[in-house]
Amino acid sequence: MLLPLIYIIAFTVLAFLAISNLIRNLMMLGAESRRPIRGDRQGKPSVNLENAHPELLDESGQVVREPYLVMRSVSMEDARERLDAIYKSSPGTSDSDQDDSLE
Repeated sequence: MLLPLIYIIAFTVLAFLAISNLIRNLMMLGAESRRPIRGDRQGKPSVNLENAHPELLDESGQVVREPYLVMRSVSMEDARERLDAIYKSSPGTSDSDQDDSLE
């Protein structure tokens, strides 16, 4: 009878800690989202070169100020053709697997 009581108390304490941590993180996130971003005079965010991640630096060690992900719109037909070409050129496919009757 004592062991289930210990389990209930332990899991209650763990649940209390998890929920309090969640609430604290949500409050910190809300406070950080309201704080303005400080930048340099041109309006760009300032980056400390000492703490910059290596992927944010170019070959000369300067911070890259370009977008990292460029998306381009592709039609559905073009995407299917590209995926079919990749599938057909893969080494694990045989001629019997390349059945075009499904299109």
